[in-house]
Amino acid sequence: MNADDAGLPVIRVRGLGKRFGPVVAVDALDLDVRPREVYGFLGPNGSGKSTTLRMLCGLLRPSGGEIEVLGLPLPQAAEGLKRRLGYMTQSFSLYRDLSVAENLGFLAAVHGLPRRRARRRIQALLERYWLTDLRDQFAGTLSGGQKQRLALAGAVLHEPELLLLDEPTSAVDPQSRREFWESLFELADAGTTILVSTHYMDEAERCTRLAILDRGRLVADDTPRRLMAALPGLPLLVECDRPRQAQQVLEGQPGVIALAQIGAALRLLVADARYETALRARLHAAGIEARLVPGTANLEDVFVAATQRPRQAAGETP
Repeated sequence: MNADDAGLPVIRVRGLGKRFGPVVAVDALDLDVRPREVYGFLGPNGSGKSTTLRMLCGLLRPSGGEIEVLGLPLPQAAEGLKRRLGYMTQSFSLYRDLSVAENLGFLAAVHGLPRRRARRRIQALLERYWLTDLRDQFAGTLSGGQKQRLALAGAVLHEPELLLLDEPTSAVDPQSRREFWESLFELADAGTTILVSTHYMDEAERCTRLAILDRGRLVADDTPRRLMAALPGLPLLVECDRPRQAQQVLEGQPGVIALAQIGAALRLLVADARYETALRARLHAAGIEARLVPGTANLEDVFVAATQRPRQAAGETP
C-alpha cells in the first residue's frame, strides 16, 4: 500500500537538517505534503529550497532528521524511489546533442519502459507538450520555453506519483510560464503530487499550499489565501506628488517593515495601525502632504513579513 492509498502524506519530514561545514542550509524542517497537492516552496536565494528538494529525492544525504517519501524512508530507500518520482532541475539537464525524440527515448530506456509502451508514451508527450514538429531537432537548439517543455516531458515520462520541480520557470517568458503551470494542474488532476520551488509571487499564489523558507527554516505554511488573511502587518498606500522623496523620508522609520514605489504611489508594510499617525506626521514635517490609505494584502507582503525582521527594536513604540 502506498502513501496515497493509505491517506498518508506523500512527503513527511521531521526535524530535517543539512549542514555544509559550519553553514546550516536547512534547519529543523518539518513538512507534510498531501496527495495531489501543488505544494509551493517560496524563499530568498540561499533559503534552503534546492537543498531540501535534493534531499527529498535522495540525491543528498541529510545531516539529521527523518524523511519519508511515498511511504519509503530516505536515504535508505532512495534506489526504490527512483521510478516513482520525477525531478526537474532549474538548469536544462538533458543532452543538447541529442534530438528531442532521442532524449525521450534515452530516458525511457533508463526507466526500463518496455519498447512498445515507450513509443506510445513518447508520442503522447510530444503531442501534449507541442514538441511533435521538433522531434528531430537537437535539444541544444531549442528556445527556453521549448527546453522547459521537453524537460517536463522527460520528468513525467515514466508517470511518476510525485514530481519535484526546482525553479523550473526561471528562464522562460510569461506566456511559457502560464502554459507550464496549466500543465502542472493537469498532472495534479490526474493524480500526481507536485512540489515546486519558485521565486515568482504570481506562481506561488497559484499553489494549493505554500511553504516559505528563510535561512533554512520554515517560517510559514498554509494556503496562499489564509497566509494573506493572517498577514502580521498592515499594508498602506501613500498617495502624494513626490513618492520617491516620501520613500527616502520613511526609510528606516519605526514600524516600517518594507516600502516600495508602485507607479505613482508608495506602498508600505507597517507593523500595525499604531504607526500610521507618526508616519503621516513625519511626512508632513518633511514638507510632503500625503494620504495614507489601507491597502490590500498580497503574497509579497506575506513574504516580506515572514523573511524580513521588523526595523524597529522589540518592544519599541511609535
